[in-house]
Amino acid sequence: MSVRINPDKCIACTTCVVHCPVAEATPKFLGPRMIGPAYERFRLLGLAEDPSLHYCANCKNCDISCPHDVPVSSINMLARAEQCKHQSPGLRDWVLAHGELQARWLRLIPAGLKNFGMLNPVTRALLDALGIDKRAPLPRFAAQTFRQQMRNVRQPAQTRKAVFFPGCYVDVYDPRTGLDMVWALNRAGYEVIVPDDFVCCGLPMIANGFWQDARANADRNLAALARWREQGIPVITGCPSCALMFRTDLPEFFPDLAEKHGATPLEDAQEFLLDCAERGELQLDAGTSSTCLPELRAIYHAPCHLRAQGNGLPGLELLRRLPGVMVRNADAGCCGISGSYGFKKEKYDIGQEIGAALFKTIRESGAHIAASECGTCRVQILHGSGLPCLHPVSIVRQRLEALRPA
Repeated sequence: MSVRINPDKCIACTTCVVHCPVAEATPKFLGPRMIGPAYERFRLLGLAEDPSLHYCANCKNCDISCPHDVPVSSINMLARAEQCKHQSPGLRDWVLAHGELQARWLRLIPAGLKNFGMLNPVTRALLDALGIDKRAPLPRFAAQTFRQQMRNVRQPAQTRKAVFFPGCYVDVYDPRTGLDMVWALNRAGYEVIVPDDFVCCGLPMIANGFWQDARANADRNLAALARWREQGIPVITGCPSCALMFRTDLPEFFPDLAEKHGATPLEDAQEFLLDCAERGELQLDAGTSSTCLPELRAIYHAPCHLRAQGNGLPGLELLRRLPGVMVRNADAGCCGISGSYGFKKEKYDIGQEIGAALFKTIRESGAHIAASECGTCRVQILHGSGLPCLHPVSIVRQRLEALRPA
């Protein structure tokens, strides 16, 4: 790769090792310090790659914990990109990296047929042979994508506008969350624009080694974002991984594209809505008493990619401001899914071991519902704990609509 990160800021304190969920769960991974900054010096000498590199989940916990701000995960992803230039990733990794593309190819097939074709025992056995574990909780296709459903949404006339970047998970599998986001933004006084030219942020491609595909998507997305920036319209997303990709990873991995199009980070939708509430644009109590609603006990999981951005936990704060909602922070570590990592046959058990503390905390919490901003975290939480998990904005909508006067 043309991009290199100097590993010499690392002082070998091993703080990243202590906080790495993969290193704790399996001895197959040498750990973020050894496979990242330490081994980078050998890479610079031209030595062969260590085979344990692919066990890095790109969860960013090493970056979060490093006292010297060494981007350990980025070193690992750049090394994986270099490795994949010489040893092409397999079909399994291509499938997991290109979910949005496959959804476009299959868009004319009814969702019921797609789900039967993907989730029946025969197909799951074939996918298991391919390397996608038959126990993994693959998400179901929605009957219509978020973008398709948005064409039928009649928004109230608003003077202010916001652009929404839905991300692949919301668009293909969970359009309800996207519609809830539009509802909340409308309530705050914004007309929501969902452009058709946005594509996958590229994070699944980066994580699975398809660097050039990620670069092509970055070029397209950054060009689209630049047009909205020039108009002074904010672009927001409810997906922490998408936000992190634009905020940190794209400028780091593709600095030439960032220079070409200009820096255009996505705003965190929960932080955006919280700011709206602070300005009085979004009323979170609906001006009525909460006594008309039963108490809702919720437990919140902060996705690793949200914590890596260092902007607090705005989704948790939104929930705390809702009348009649008692919410606690699970604060029990990574869920273990890390995008497509926990779907892979050789990593499924590692992912379950990583998430075990979180699942136990959720099961024992007495909560009615779990909440998390990350789509695959929500899938993993339901799979591991049995408790349904919603995006915080979906809970916001449910509670505020229930408070409407009769």
